[in-house]
Amino acid sequence: MEFAEMDSTVLFGLTTMVTWGIWIILGNAAAESIDPRTAAAISYLTAGLLALGFVVVSDASVAVTMRGGLLAGVAGLFTGIGLISMYMGFAQGSTTVVSTLGAMYFVVAAIISMGVLGDEITITRFVGIAFAVVGVVLVAR
Repeated sequence: MEFAEMDSTVLFGLTTMVTWGIWIILGNAAAESIDPRTAAAISYLTAGLLALGFVVVSDASVAVTMRGGLLAGVAGLFTGIGLISMYMGFAQGSTTVVSTLGAMYFVVAAIISMGVLGDEITITRFVGIAFAVVGVVLVAR
């Protein structure tokens, strides 16, 4: 990975971290102000319009293959389930617990990547996942 590529990767990662952190707080406030299902729908409708607008103003390809469209649709299905679950959790419990557990999605992705997609299973990755789990337990208490 080149230095310039690493810089943009870190920039996008940091932007994701900060904006999703703010989204959690605002989503929690919305779920306390209106029905959490309605808050989730408004949140993702706004995100969808933003994504669509970004496709229109950028040089993104609008060519969609059957496989790519199906995978994107199923990914959206799981995103929606997670979103609704998160907003419902906000309305019923601690934002710290809900957001911390929800942020563990990367552990699920790592386990699937190693177990199903053939990514290498290493002691470093195993220890990293274990530390993440311990961190969630500590934050959620």
